[in-house]
Amino acid sequence: MAQLDAKNRTKLPDSAFAYVDSRGARRLPIHDEAHVRNALARFSRVAFEDEPARERARTRLLKAAKRHGILPIGFITGQLRAKGPSALPSGSVTFLLADVEDSTGHLRRMGDGYASLLADLRRLLRTSVRGAGGHEVDSSGDELFAVFEAAPAALEAALSIQRAMRDQAWPDASQVRVRIGVHTGRPTLTDTGYVGLAVHATARICSVAHGGQIVMSSAVLRAIGGAEAASIAILELGLHRLHGMPDPEALFQVGAPDLPDRFPPLRTS
Repeated sequence: MAQLDAKNRTKLPDSAFAYVDSRGARRLPIHDEAHVRNALARFSRVAFEDEPARERARTRLLKAAKRHGILPIGFITGQLRAKGPSALPSGSVTFLLADVEDSTGHLRRMGDGYASLLADLRRLLRTSVRGAGGHEVDSSGDELFAVFEAAPAALEAALSIQRAMRDQAWPDASQVRVRIGVHTGRPTLTDTGYVGLAVHATARICSVAHGGQIVMSSAVLRAIGGAEAASIAILELGLHRLHGMPDPEALFQVGAPDLPDRFPPLRTS
């Protein structure tokens, strides 16, 4: 990573830093990919003024990582809430990642009103996750990452989320849609959270889906078993190469008679 000297650092706007404290001191530059990666590694060593300041910096850093196509494996789950990783299931688990489609467009159209929309969205997502027996691992900006001990519960939550999104009256008659990725794997649960390819795969599966769509991996299909599979609508989407994953992944669309089932091709090209 090229060193950021004082002259060039001064030229950067405040928006190029994840954290600007109340005195105007700027830390964790995020103006390019290399510095975003460095900020992810250094985040836990920064002394923030208070928890809201930490959360704002964390959200800005994760948004910068998303812009540069960086999946911060270990960071998302490393910033767990006070409940700690001991409350989370280990072994074979199923992850669910829900992400708002066109969040930047919503922010541009709604301005300050977008914060209220996000608050309503988080309540909706959390209600569906908890109702299916899941655990919230992380929520940042317009995303929620959850884990389930059993794959059928994760699909129950995903379908519940899409129904709740459909039925919600959004501000200014906005069409707010979330895309959902679901994957089963055996990540490592450390004292800072989940680490492993299963986390990475879940994010990649979510990223190729469209708003209103639920996409799962073949590992989820194997985990739910024949009886459970027969109770939901499953559409084979074929083999797809996911960025950063070693092998092509067979992906499937999950649906129900009361939900939309027609979407454009996955965003893998």
